[in-house]
Amino acid sequence: MMLENPWKIEASKKIYENPWISLTEFDVINPGGGKGIYGKVHFKNLAVGVIVLDEYGNTFLVGQYRFTTDQYSWEIPEGGCPEGTDPLESAQRELKEETGLVAADWQPLLQMHLSNSVSDELAMVYLATGLLQETAAPEETEQLQVKKIPFEEAFQMVEKGMITDSMSVAAILKIKLLLAEGKLK
Repeated sequence: MMLENPWKIEASKKIYENPWISLTEFDVINPGGGKGIYGKVHFKNLAVGVIVLDEYGNTFLVGQYRFTTDQYSWEIPEGGCPEGTDPLESAQRELKEETGLVAADWQPLLQMHLSNSVSDELAMVYLATGLLQETAAPEETEQLQVKKIPFEEAFQMVEKGMITDSMSVAAILKIKLLLAEGKLK
């Protein structure tokens, strides 16, 4: 098993930067010995997501039009965690902002790299239970619809390709597995 980096970096230059991401281009020698370039998108925030389950087996999805894919997307509540901020606090903030929900119980569900062939974006997803409904306060860049549905319906949306957001797919599949194993009720 190879654990050492076979890539050799000869030079790098920052191509673009904004408050959320930076793009760096690297002159490399690839693992086969050939020269080439490789681009890396660095995310300045950690991605956080929240899948909720209420006492009746319902979950909440957030719908919004995504600029990058030019499509409408149903997702779990999610957002960014600025560097130096506690991921759990960021997840709690995102849940309340997007849905108005406040949860009494939180548990880490999964951690994943979202697109590791071109970016270093890392995501943490939490399971939130013990829900209380308050008032949502989405950011000005968000025009959201919130819907409460049976968890099984969310799972079927993943199966049918109606939910394609990677954090949402992974979280829903993980909950389905935990339910099947009897680790969640």
